[in-house]
Amino acid sequence: MYRITKEFHFSASHQLAHLPDDHQCARLHGHNYVVVVELASKTLNADGFVRDYGELKELKAYIDSTFDHRHLNDVMDVASTGENMARHFYDWCAAVWPETAAVKVSETPKTWAEYRP
Repeated sequence: MYRITKEFHFSASHQLAHLPDDHQCARLHGHNYVVVVELASKTLNADGFVRDYGELKELKAYIDSTFDHRHLNDVMDVASTGENMARHFYDWCAAVWPETAAVKVSETPKTWAEYRP
C-alpha cells in the first residue's frame, strides 16, 4: 500500500459546553491546529503518484475560508472536539479524494485525535 500525507495549519477558538466550570475547555480559548490528511492506494497513477500533492490545495482553501481565525462553535454543527473535527475533515476529504485513509487533528504538539474508518 502506498501512502502520502500532507499537513495543514490554522488557528481558531472554541469552547466546549457541558463541562465543569473548572475544566479549561469550558472556557473560551484557542489553538493552533494541525490537520494531517493521509491518502492510500494499492496502485500509483500514470504519473507515479497516489495523488499529486498540488491537488490537496483544495483542502487548504477550505480550511482557510471556513476555519482559520474563526470561532469553531460558529462553524461546526457538533461540538468542536478534536475527534469531531477529525471526522469532519475526513468526510470532506473522502468526498473529494476516494483515496483518503485517515485524518488527524492536533490541538497541541502533544495531543491529537484521528479518524480512520
